[in-house]
Amino acid sequence: MLKTHSCGALRREHVGQEVTLAGWVNRVRAQGGLVFVDLRDRSGIAQATVDVASAPDAHAAATALGREYVVQIRGIVRARPPEMVNPNLPTGEVEVEITAVTVLNAARTPPFDVSTESKVDEALRLKYRYLDLRRARMQRNIILRAQATKFIRDYLYARGFVEIETPILFKTTPEGARDYLVPSRVHPGKFYALPQSPQQLKQLLMVAGYERYFQIARCFRDEDQRGDRQPEFTQLDMEMSFVEREDVMGLIEGLMTALVEQVSDRELVTKPFPRLTLKEAMARYGTDKPDVRYGLEIRDITDIVGTGGFKVFADNAAEGKPTRALCIPGSGDYSRKQLTELEDMAKAAGGRGLAWMALESGGDGQIKSPIAKFFTVEQLVALTERLDAKPGDLILISSDTPAAVCAVLDALRREFGARLGLADPKQIAFCWVIDFPLFDWNADEERWDPSHHLFTSPMAEDIALLDTEPGKVRGQQYDLACNGYEVAGGSIRIHDRALQEKIFGLIGLDVDDARQRFGHMLEAFEYGTPPHGGIAPGIDRLVMLLAGEPNIREVIAFPKSQQAADLMAGAPSEAEPKQLEELHIRLAEDVKDEA
Repeated sequence: MLKTHSCGALRREHVGQEVTLAGWVNRVRAQGGLVFVDLRDRSGIAQATVDVASAPDAHAAATALGREYVVQIRGIVRARPPEMVNPNLPTGEVEVEITAVTVLNAARTPPFDVSTESKVDEALRLKYRYLDLRRARMQRNIILRAQATKFIRDYLYARGFVEIETPILFKTTPEGARDYLVPSRVHPGKFYALPQSPQQLKQLLMVAGYERYFQIARCFRDEDQRGDRQPEFTQLDMEMSFVEREDVMGLIEGLMTALVEQVSDRELVTKPFPRLTLKEAMARYGTDKPDVRYGLEIRDITDIVGTGGFKVFADNAAEGKPTRALCIPGSGDYSRKQLTELEDMAKAAGGRGLAWMALESGGDGQIKSPIAKFFTVEQLVALTERLDAKPGDLILISSDTPAAVCAVLDALRREFGARLGLADPKQIAFCWVIDFPLFDWNADEERWDPSHHLFTSPMAEDIALLDTEPGKVRGQQYDLACNGYEVAGGSIRIHDRALQEKIFGLIGLDVDDARQRFGHMLEAFEYGTPPHGGIAPGIDRLVMLLAGEPNIREVIAFPKSQQAADLMAGAPSEAEPKQLEELHIRLAEDVKDEA
């Protein structure tokens, strides 16, 4: 080994020992004949010093060091004088008195300072990701991720799970997003698909009798990027046989509780996890992934304002469209410009506009609003009571289709949760959302689409409705939300071939098409398939929340950019003509040029 100790390991008990350290130069400071070298490795920082009088050669070598040089230092551990102790550094009570310095590798001046958390353009960080990963925050994040995945593995092994890998090259099947296709050289004109999830394979493992399976699975989806998405991502993929919904949810609740409490420094504020039906979640929060760290709940006021003189509310009520509102505490003094910004925000979320009422501070909280004149005193009193509005509060109102109203008020609720500091960033709050419809109606295709995936089992008591009212059938689906993100989704699966074929028919898959795409599944179901169910928590999103980061790129070692590009390596890139020829592929522009 080129070092006897890690830089971050030195403590007062090492005083007097001769040590050899190796790492990166974090900083060099010269003070007359004395040079200070802060040496960094993954474990932390150690301060070393060299005096020109006692070690002139080492002093000369230390003076010539640049930031990010890789060096080896030998010396004696000394206690720092009391006035020089650094209480903010774990190694702050000691320093190394240098006797020799060896440069193992010099370094160019980095394009940004890796020794601090200064703001750096993300594109630059991604281009030089190997440097960005040296920064203390990024190292904490990546190590936290490793600790989280180890904890998950240990937790599941202790509960009888078997870790099994499934193929990366599989068959293209519809799962809600576009597949990444991989052309086959040995089978011209045919393609593998990178798995969006190992859904079918983990169900087949249940048919195979493994009963409790998991893997830390790599998954791929060709979809538009955002802060909590990547084209390649990692999920904890799980499946269990002979279980019901409560069994899966109970195991995951125990895992998530232990993970937060034992691996992170976050505060878990919801034990046991609240359970919301989809209908309740949409009504109270406007989303199926609510942030329950704070209140600020939506209230339906259709019955109050739908009979007033304001035409928009009245017409919408007559058409069965809701009017709902949020009461924003202490924001009744918003200016016209600020209110216009909120209206623009509502329109960006898909609404047609936004109505507002401000309760003046002091006195009796008289209402100021361009629409207040359309309502009676009794209606305004009922409205403020429904929303528990007080003097100084601001009421924001949306009236439209249920989907548009939910989208608008969800966006505003999140905005004011952040503006008013209602969500403590140190807190973690999980909640379950259940009772999803099994199908969504696709008006363009005039067919039912699965709301989760093709293999979700209907609630047993709703199976009879498949033939008469499919839209009323609930799926045995369960989603886990955390701090406003969906972090896991799962369901009890269909294990009966006849029922699976009926579902295929309802979503427009004819018998031949179903057999071509899922023949292996249907055939397997004829060989003794146990009842089973599973779930797939997203590792990236979970670690993002545990680390308190704003997006998953901060907890992935080598992520893609918002445009799904690898700025460091230059991927995606063009293929060589010979490669395309071997794969029997011709580019569209080449064909066009030939024509």
